[in-house]
Amino acid sequence: MFDFDLSAQISSLRSTFADIKAVVGVDRLVSEIADLEEQASVPDLWNNTENAQKITSALSHRQTELKRIRSIEERLDDLEVLVELANDEGDEGSAEDARQELKAIEKVMGDLEVQTLLSGEYDPSAAVVTIRAGAGGVDAADFAEMLLRMYLRWAEQHNYPVRVLDTSYAEEAGIKSATFEVDAPYAFGTLSVEAGTHRLVRMSPFNSAGKRQTSFAAVEVVPLIEQAESIEIPENEMRVDVFRSSGPGGQSVNTTDSAVRITHIPTGIVVSCQNEKSQIQNRAAALRVLQSRLLLQRREEENAKKKELAGNITASWGDQMRSYVLAPYQMVKDLRTNYEVNNPQAVFDGDLDCFISEGIRWRSMKDVEA
Repeated sequence: MFDFDLSAQISSLRSTFADIKAVVGVDRLVSEIADLEEQASVPDLWNNTENAQKITSALSHRQTELKRIRSIEERLDDLEVLVELANDEGDEGSAEDARQELKAIEKVMGDLEVQTLLSGEYDPSAAVVTIRAGAGGVDAADFAEMLLRMYLRWAEQHNYPVRVLDTSYAEEAGIKSATFEVDAPYAFGTLSVEAGTHRLVRMSPFNSAGKRQTSFAAVEVVPLIEQAESIEIPENEMRVDVFRSSGPGGQSVNTTDSAVRITHIPTGIVVSCQNEKSQIQNRAAALRVLQSRLLLQRREEENAKKKELAGNITASWGDQMRSYVLAPYQMVKDLRTNYEVNNPQAVFDGDLDCFISEGIRWRSMKDVEA
């Protein structure tokens, strides 16, 4: 007799799912969506563009989160039906489909469970990520471009909206820096564990002697703050420069001085944006990123002061957080969690979920210990 049983695994998943729903607060989500939908339906909503964007973005984030929760519930119900079908028909093919679906649900549930560890003030926010080439010359610039592609592929795999705000191309190959925005629920909390120094070891394609080369790139992640939380920056503390966009050509590229660079004089922070169509749009986007960086800097200074007063001045993150080794062996290893894989190409193609999940769990454990 054909006897296929996944009841224990499904029961365990339902128990975990109930805990996740309680933490996420499904009733609160439904209430917030209803309130935001009411605000979004006001006829003159777009008379105030900034407020309209804030409302529609918040609505989209919460709808995505609720859809993810309800999708898991539906998939668990469908899985039970698939198990019954396999037993009724004695069909090994249906049984294998059920096993594969079980694994897929376990992965989605694992990702959602990790999200419940993101309880920081700005964790639910969208993220602004900046990648900068470090030591290593041309290899470092090429590595920075590899990291940019890696994160864009990761976002693409999750259907997260991404907007590249600025790219500064290196002379020979690769990029000097790039800044992009990921507008998805918990994008900052998720990607914040990617902040730090990344190291690449490989046989350099730019070295005629074919020697092994080590290069570095820095990744910075800041929350994209809501307008209401914006830091007011006096005009006399900013220097605004306009210039022509650089990089690959195209319609309206390199023809007008539409790119904008804002320098915050007191701190020396420089932000540029050249990927919008007009100078006004580029200025607004650059100002939002500058405000986000200043806000994060203020919070870091406050946290550093608290640690100093408490007698704990140990940095939470080391300068080098992950190594990508392509020669003489193949490995990507996170130096904080010790999680490693032996398929660097898959990682560079955007397979980052396990590294991110392990990083969030590691950070959560450190916070508990602290």
